[in-house]
Amino acid sequence: MTARPSSEARAVARTQTLIKGQNGIGTVRKTTLPGGLRVVTETLPSVRSATFGIWAHVGSRDETPALNGATHYLEHLLFKGTRKRSALDISSALDAVGGEMNAFTAKEYTCYYARVLDADLPLAIDVVCDMLTGSLIREEDVDVERGAILEEIAMTEDDPGDCVHDLFAHTMFGDNALGRPVLGTVDTVNALTADRIRRFYRKHYDPTHLVVACAGNIDHAKVVRQVRAAFEKAGTLGDPDAQPIAPRQGRRTIRTSGQVELLARKTEQAHVVLGMPGLARTDDRRWAMGVLNTALGGGMSSRLFQEVREKRGLAYSVYSYTSGFADCGLFGVYAGCRPSQVHDVLRICREELDHVAQNGLSDEEITRAIGQLRGSTVLGLEDTGALMNRIGKSELCWGEQMSVDDMLAQIAAVTPDEVRSVARDILGQRPSLSVIGPLKDKQAARLHDAVA
Repeated sequence: MTARPSSEARAVARTQTLIKGQNGIGTVRKTTLPGGLRVVTETLPSVRSATFGIWAHVGSRDETPALNGATHYLEHLLFKGTRKRSALDISSALDAVGGEMNAFTAKEYTCYYARVLDADLPLAIDVVCDMLTGSLIREEDVDVERGAILEEIAMTEDDPGDCVHDLFAHTMFGDNALGRPVLGTVDTVNALTADRIRRFYRKHYDPTHLVVACAGNIDHAKVVRQVRAAFEKAGTLGDPDAQPIAPRQGRRTIRTSGQVELLARKTEQAHVVLGMPGLARTDDRRWAMGVLNTALGGGMSSRLFQEVREKRGLAYSVYSYTSGFADCGLFGVYAGCRPSQVHDVLRICREELDHVAQNGLSDEEITRAIGQLRGSTVLGLEDTGALMNRIGKSELCWGEQMSVDDMLAQIAAVTPDEVRSVARDILGQRPSLSVIGPLKDKQAARLHDAVA
């Protein structure tokens, strides 16, 4: 049996109030436990639910080419059983109280979470902590789950509207970790062994790499005690003097411009992403970029939606988006259209991007985008799951917390000149293009003109 830490070691825990809410509502607290495990909570007494999550500082970006898909594979395996619970025990424990449990893997982090009634929070904490600290990663489970992951890859490839974004990442980053798919490929998944995944697990699931986040009708001190007890019981708190790792700094990823990648598929639509390098998630201009993105393709009144869909009916779905990583980012425009309309859609999108790069947006468009972005920011944080995501990701990726009021103030403070400046810098670059669809040879040859 693992010995419990001494009272001296237990006294090392440090608690801070990061955001002070009104009457206890919206208060964000953080406790750093001995061993470097961080626990961040946001209190919302007006609800009857709570969402508990554990964020791991590991994503597909941390994989070598041979390990591509290992992070996502591991996400699956942590649901397959621990020293305390079988896979059925894990799922049935939350089902029995009407809870929800899931996980997701991204390029720079992984998250495991459960949403339950506030009274059932201790159960959620015990189950999720057990999964993170006591996973067995048995060879037979690796073999069984391999089939499920291969089916997931096949499902993604059957959805070209999803697959085109993976293709665009490859178009922009090439054979770099950011350019490879989070799921891995059929070849890399087939090559992964239980031993290699176990080593990956031990390396990246140390407490210094983890952030525990919890939001809802909760008590911070109780959450800390329950999390601490779960990790101590598993004997995984480690060196009491260990410090949490700092937010990811990135690796100066090489990005490309003017590249074209086409994937021939017998689909009813052609799926297109036209884009260019964007901003890192820590860039001070990200607030202006958010306003620009909203005005360009963030809603029904946006330029791209109006020009491509409303005025010409060339596409049902058309939007723009941004993706920010530690050291770089992407800006992209997606459209799904009939193959015969691809060149018209690309021409209009390119014309709009070039026009905004050269002339900027009108003050009216910027004002409307600021209002839309502020409203969507607040509405997107109306449930405990969204709040848990915000505080967990903020601690892991930025190492700090920002209140909703401060976020709204940052958006409101964006000036037209700042939006026009970031439009020149980002949209003025030569774009790259990714297309999936049933394109004929002559059509494919002409697509290079869209990025010329």
